[in-house]
Amino acid sequence: MTVGQGLMEAQSARFASVDPLLPPAVAPPDGDVITAALPDGTRVAGVLQRQVHDRRSPARLWSATEVWELTPLLGNAGAAGMDALLRAWRKRLDLLGPADRDSACVLTWPSRDAEATRALLDHGLVPLTVVAVRQAPPPPVTGTATIRRATRADLETVLALALAELRYSSMVGSTVHRPDAVTLKRRTLAERLTSGGPAWLAERDGIAVALAECAVVTSEPGNWTATRLPHGRWGYVNCVSVLPAARGTGVGRQLMAHAHRELHRLGTVGTYLYYNPPNPLSSVFWPRQGYRPLWTMWEVRPAGALR
Repeated sequence: MTVGQGLMEAQSARFASVDPLLPPAVAPPDGDVITAALPDGTRVAGVLQRQVHDRRSPARLWSATEVWELTPLLGNAGAAGMDALLRAWRKRLDLLGPADRDSACVLTWPSRDAEATRALLDHGLVPLTVVAVRQAPPPPVTGTATIRRATRADLETVLALALAELRYSSMVGSTVHRPDAVTLKRRTLAERLTSGGPAWLAERDGIAVALAECAVVTSEPGNWTATRLPHGRWGYVNCVSVLPAARGTGVGRQLMAHAHRELHRLGTVGTYLYYNPPNPLSSVFWPRQGYRPLWTMWEVRPAGALR
């Protein structure tokens, strides 16, 4: 048994004890291998990847342009293993030279592994995003708004609602409101609406006041989704936006009740989404809709701020 295989098997067992909904650990992606040793001789490892997003990439709306992402293999070493690996990461960054200001260090780890949290915080990482899941049965749909499927003809309406969410999220999370945001969003949304991706609008008196833009993905052996979710067909809630004047009126709950019912009808085993814990709206709204954190994405910007 190789050291890497042993670490993966021990890490899978630890993940299962922390949160039974976590999928087993899988082999990390190709990249730069970092290793560290604990005082008792235990070794931990991680794979470091550097990605630079093209200026035309929509990913730059929720990410720094240059991203250093570490995939840890700690086995069952816990907080001590995380601390040792982060120290080694800091030393590796020192060898690489100063990072660009539009850069970040990113690490994704199970939300319920509280033991590792202290080490992550001590090294300057902050929990900016969580992957949250919901498996409850769809609730009944009630409310005063009219819910309808969005089409390609609704592009400008959908765009305006999505940009409103983008502007707010850029103040309270990892989102970045870049100068070309309108162009990037319009292109992405046009492609999704043209392909018939599931998106719904909530209207009052004929005026759209809320948007739920979603997708359906499959977690199966070998694909990226399987590293985050149990196998099966999942609904993905990509963007939900409620106009300020309509917040607190129940239209968001009604819209999501409808979206959950429709995604369930498409054969999904549950739904998942990303939200920012520092966001005072989404951090309250999503738990009330039955979502709970599964993974936390820890981040520090710029990359050189890692301690």
